[in-house]
Amino acid sequence: MSYTRNQYGFDGLPNPETDPQFYDAVPLKRLLAWLIDVVIVTAFVLAVVFLTFGFGIFAFPFIWLVTNFAYRVLTIASRSATWGMQFTGIELRNARGDRFDIAEAATHTVLYYLLNMAMIGQVISAGMMLLTDKGQGFHDYVLGTTAINRPAD
Repeated sequence: MSYTRNQYGFDGLPNPETDPQFYDAVPLKRLLAWLIDVVIVTAFVLAVVFLTFGFGIFAFPFIWLVTNFAYRVLTIASRSATWGMQFTGIELRNARGDRFDIAEAATHTVLYYLLNMAMIGQVISAGMMLLTDKGQGFHDYVLGTTAINRPAD
């Protein structure tokens, strides 16, 4: 699977009709990646709690929020994918078809957080991933981004 920008549509992302291999099983891979990321972030948070001799447990929600946010932004900014996404072979691309930079990673993560504050946001986003041609969640749709199967470089 190669990735050359000339063969794609107006928005720079692979066309799901002419290049469906970029979107094959991506919603399932995103779910698996999310589960892997939860385990990784939990390990980081438990390490912080341990390093604070257990006192971190009193600030557990805050530590979780900060750790998860930093993990998502830094991993997405560095490779356009969290470690879970890398494991499942997917990555995020912006509307131009490029990998994320730090600002896009932060914006994507903030919108992800805002949507996940209410169950209805999670349901709408998951439904959109299953029903849209590019498998975009609501936050992806708003930003014009999506997750694709990692192309061969």
